[in-house]
Amino acid sequence: MFSRRRLLQAGAGAVPAIALGARPASAAVAEPLTTGVVPSAMAGFDKAMKTFITERDISCAQLAVAKNGKILLARGYGFYSKPGAPIVRVQPTSLFRVASLSKNITAAAIVRLVQDGKLTLGAKVASVLGLSTTADPRLANVTLWRLLQHLGGWDSSVSGDPLWNDYTISASLDAPLPISHADIIKYVTARKLDFDPGTKYAYSNYGYMLAGRIIEKVSGTSYESYVRQKLLAPAGITRPRLGRSLRSEAFSTEVTYASKYTHKSVVDQSGAVVPYPYGGFNMPNQDANGGWLASAVDLVKWGFVFNAAGPVLNATSISRIFAKPETGVTAGGSWYGLGWNVRDNNAGGLNTWHTGSMPGTYSFLARVQNGVSYCAIFNRREEEGTLDFDAIDPILGAAIGTVKTWPTTDLAPKYF
Repeated sequence: MFSRRRLLQAGAGAVPAIALGARPASAAVAEPLTTGVVPSAMAGFDKAMKTFITERDISCAQLAVAKNGKILLARGYGFYSKPGAPIVRVQPTSLFRVASLSKNITAAAIVRLVQDGKLTLGAKVASVLGLSTTADPRLANVTLWRLLQHLGGWDSSVSGDPLWNDYTISASLDAPLPISHADIIKYVTARKLDFDPGTKYAYSNYGYMLAGRIIEKVSGTSYESYVRQKLLAPAGITRPRLGRSLRSEAFSTEVTYASKYTHKSVVDQSGAVVPYPYGGFNMPNQDANGGWLASAVDLVKWGFVFNAAGPVLNATSISRIFAKPETGVTAGGSWYGLGWNVRDNNAGGLNTWHTGSMPGTYSFLARVQNGVSYCAIFNRREEEGTLDFDAIDPILGAAIGTVKTWPTTDLAPKYF
C-alpha cells in the first residue's frame, strides 16, 4: 500500500542481548492469551493477528477495528510482568509506545493552532522559534507546511538523525547527558541543511520535534497539555500520555518492551549498558515525533477526528492535513500530508495511514475505503530481517475481505 521507511537508523552500535519482555520459551509456540471482544463475523482479523504474533514470537499486542465511526473489535494479546508483580494479560486498553503514530497528533495540534488563528501554515519556523539562520540562510525558507510534510531540508540518511545521536551531540556541545530539546536544536541549527527546503521529501523526526516546540511557544503550555486539552479531551480520549525512558518509570497499565539489543544509556552519565528500550534512547526528547503512549482503541477513535468536521478540527483543517505537497505525488501515487501518508482509493476517497517503529515497538494505523479503520500495536519490532513487521498492512487489508456482514454494536461505551 505504501513505501515504508525504517524510523531508527541509529541501531548500528547496539549489541544483542536476551530479549527483555520476550515470551517465555514454554509459551513461544502456544496460541496467545487474549482479552476483549471479537464478533464472530470478524474472526478473520483475530486469526490473522494470532498467526502474525505466533510467527514472530510477540509477547504483547493489540488490535482495534472500526467501521463508519463505530469500534467493532477490540483485542489484547499476550501478557507481561514487572518486577515484584504478577503476570498481567494485555487488555484492549493497555498502553503501548506508539512511536511515529505520534506524528499525526502533532500535525493536528499545529493545524488546530492555525484553525484558532494563532499561526499560519506559511509561517517561517526560524522566525517563530527565533532560530539563527547564520549557518544556513536556507533555514529561513522552512515553513510549517514544509516542516510537517518532511520537506524541511533535513535528511537523516545524509547527516544522521539527531533524535538518536545523543552521544555525538553531548560531546559536541560539552553538554551532560541526558541532552535536552534545546541542545538538539542548538547542534542542528549550527549546521547546514541537507537540501533546499521544499525540493524533496526526506522523513525527519527532527522536524516534528521542532513542531512540538512551536506548539509550546505559541500555546503557552506544554506540548502534552495542549494535545490532551485541545485535541484528545474533545474527542473523548483520555488515556494517551507521553512515555518515559526507564522501566521503573513505566505507567501501571503500560506493557513491557522486548528487544534483543542493548545500548549505552543516554539518560545519565553512567555509561552503563542497558536494554535498548529502557534508556538506550531518550523518550522525553521523542515527544512530538514519537513519544506517545496509547492503546489501539484510542488510536482508532483518534482517527475518527479526521472523518468529518467536529469539535477538534473543522473541514478546512482536515483538507489541509491531507493536501498534496508542493513536490507532488510519488511514482506509486501516494504523498505525505501533515502527519499522514495518503493516496486516492477505489471508493472515491482517501486511504490514510502511518507506521511507527522504535526498539521495543511497532505500530500501524490505517483509515481505508468504505469507512474501515484499524490499528495494530506490538511490543517488539523486526530485528533480524527475517519476518517483516510491515506485512501487517496487507494481512489486515486481506482480513477485511473475510467479513461477510459487518456487526453494528459499537464497543466505544465499553472502552471510553
